[in-house]
Amino acid sequence: MNQFRRRQFLIAAGSAALLPHVAKAQSTKKMGRVGWLAAPAQLGLGLESFRAGMRERGWVEGENYSIEIRSGVPAQSAELATELVKAKVDLIVAPGGMLFGARTVIGDMPMVFGINGDPVLAKLAASYARPGGNLTGLTSLSAELSGKRLELLKEAAPGLTQFAALANQTHPGVQTEFDATHAAAKRLGISVTWFPVYKPSEFASAFEAIARQQAQALAAIPDNMINLQAKAVADFALGRGMPSISGWAEFAEAGNLLSYGPSYRGYYRHFAAYAEKILKGAKPADLPIERPTILEFVVNLKTAKQLGIRIPQSVLVRADRVIE
Repeated sequence: MNQFRRRQFLIAAGSAALLPHVAKAQSTKKMGRVGWLAAPAQLGLGLESFRAGMRERGWVEGENYSIEIRSGVPAQSAELATELVKAKVDLIVAPGGMLFGARTVIGDMPMVFGINGDPVLAKLAASYARPGGNLTGLTSLSAELSGKRLELLKEAAPGLTQFAALANQTHPGVQTEFDATHAAAKRLGISVTWFPVYKPSEFASAFEAIARQQAQALAAIPDNMINLQAKAVADFALGRGMPSISGWAEFAEAGNLLSYGPSYRGYYRHFAAYAEKILKGAKPADLPIERPTILEFVVNLKTAKQLGIRIPQSVLVRADRVIE
């Protein structure tokens, strides 16, 4: 064999010898593992939006990352989070009320949360800019949104002056919502009576109190407990002939007149931005807590007709979606 051919043979043989090692290295490359801890309602559009956010960032489920799903009610959150820890996920995404039980059992595992309230008051983080622990995420708390909801409700039904505000009094940041709501009411020349609830079983008595007060319209301060009662609020408001508003699109979808707040799809899609950074090695302590930047205004015209309300064109033209 001449020298040239011998060199070719040795290179080829060497490359062939390396192939099994290269294949082995590729097959053992670590796949990112995300734990999804949520209520059943967040397994549909919420999870679908998160997956879309991951795809936008180049993550392919089953190829370079996987999702371990656990779902239940908040009372089960610690147990379900323990299962995710045992499954050795790299981080947990916990939108809604599931995060509170989960944080007691996950140790130093990174967790991305979604909360309607104030994460600092809830002791989930040291500050918005520097959470400082193993938790970070999104909050939809915004004083500006509280005032804007009253404005929209007043514009939709200009003749109404007596408003009720239904709020979960255990919601972190409820004082911020209270102050913003009453400041907006003063600016708009309307009166607002505050109706607090502390647990789901108190909604019936709160509805009775609102009826006795003869409130003409209802603003439900959005948080997880209020959102889960969207249909009950709609049934009550329709029965009393009251226009109502809250923060998430599902509130209007449940039969309430209006909703104004974060885009549901955009909110859940943004969890992927946090997941990607953590999977690439970022620490939650260094990832600022953010507020959603994409907002959605939904008008339920079917409900408006039932209430005998003609929504002004000035309101309809600003709607991102109209339910007919």
